[in-house]
Amino acid sequence: MRQESPLLWHEATKSYVVSRYEDVERVFKDKAGEFTTENYDWQIEPVHGRTILQLSGREHAVRRALVAPAFRGSDLRDKFLPVIERNSRELIDRFRHTGSVDLVADYATRFPVNVIADMLGLDKSDYERFHGWYTAVIAFLGNLSGDQDVARAGERTRVEFAEYMLPIIRARRENPGDDLLSTLCTAEVDGVRMSDEDVKAFCSLLLAAGGETTDKAIAGIFANLLTHPEQLEAVRADRSLISRAFAETLRFTPPVHMIMRQSASDVELSGGTVPAGSTVTCLIGSANRDEERYRDPDSFDIFREDLSATNAFSAAADHLAFALGRHFCVGALLARSEVEIGVGQLLDAMPDLRLADGFDPVEHGVFTRGPQSLPVRFTPVSG
Repeated sequence: MRQESPLLWHEATKSYVVSRYEDVERVFKDKAGEFTTENYDWQIEPVHGRTILQLSGREHAVRRALVAPAFRGSDLRDKFLPVIERNSRELIDRFRHTGSVDLVADYATRFPVNVIADMLGLDKSDYERFHGWYTAVIAFLGNLSGDQDVARAGERTRVEFAEYMLPIIRARRENPGDDLLSTLCTAEVDGVRMSDEDVKAFCSLLLAAGGETTDKAIAGIFANLLTHPEQLEAVRADRSLISRAFAETLRFTPPVHMIMRQSASDVELSGGTVPAGSTVTCLIGSANRDEERYRDPDSFDIFREDLSATNAFSAAADHLAFALGRHFCVGALLARSEVEIGVGQLLDAMPDLRLADGFDPVEHGVFTRGPQSLPVRFTPVSG
């Protein structure tokens, strides 16, 4: 597609598919105001409610200013790094003495959801409900075939999550604590506060986006390192390389493979013109392996010189896994902290970590993608 059909009309999804790095980068950065997120009203609003992703202009800037401080700087460092470290350790303590574990089922799917629940001050014993909700949401987003059961399950999640969250939000407004939910309830920018519905929608988005993507990223980084033992050895010996391994994983096997935008006007891209009002499907996985952008793009190489680990978690990133521009992932630094802490603790607990005999990691998924299972063996160490 990159070579022959860089702008492809896809009848089944009624969208124009772009697959080259330069085109996906242009759509995301959107310096000329040519692409909007108006299509999110049918893509994600049915499951989350109206979220920050759908906003633009001043409305978006104010809402982002309300939520962003919690995910960077002193708040992230002082409030949430201890939460991340504790939640990772609690999960590892369950299996560190066993000598075997499925890193997806027993760690990756649980860790980010537990962190987010803990950050929000929610009851982690409700993990199964949170996991069920975000799984239904992700299935809804990837429901390209229009399966009605999947659609109904996603829409039902919005109702169930609202019934769960709204009473908690009202209680937190009455008696705010030191948690992220209280911060969201009381934050104010230019006289604007988030409504109960705003807060609920953001929490829903946070659980799904922060849960699913970090889950896939942690599974991906281990699948990539375990199948490239010399690079695993390098990371084990020098933990500062974890961020490089994460950046290369985001390029090589991004957790999110597709993001859709809507054209505000006729736009010229490689291969033709996108008419105004069209859905544009950006293929992140393809763009991240564009041979015009990366040397030997189909090889996993944490030492590659055409990818910066320094900028990989900022809006100046030279991979596309977090998008770019004004809708660059607000949780990128949180994800980096989770991965660096989690991978470091796992390597400490499992110094001779190796894949279970005969197991070959296979990715699953369309909209989001990663290994469904990652059984490993190790010699237990005390810790």
